[in-house]
Amino acid sequence: MKKEEKFKLSNSLRTFIKKKRKELGLTQVDLADKAGVGLRFIRELEQGKRSLQMDKVNQVLILFGYELGPAPMNREKLINEKS
Repeated sequence: MKKEEKFKLSNSLRTFIKKKRKELGLTQVDLADKAGVGLRFIRELEQGKRSLQMDKVNQVLILFGYELGPAPMNREKLINEKS
């Protein structure tokens, strides 16, 4: 997988969280308080940090009516990129 594509994958979650937060008129501090996570975690999430605790991500997503789960991907494309 190319470096740019890896970034795009993580970018979708951070973009989603930031968009939902702004739609609700929440600051990062507000979101952290409501989700029961630290402000640092929210900042790292919105900055696209690659390693995050799934349970904490779910704490944030639940506020928006979502949760983490498997997502389909183009397996053939991955196989071809490894070759």
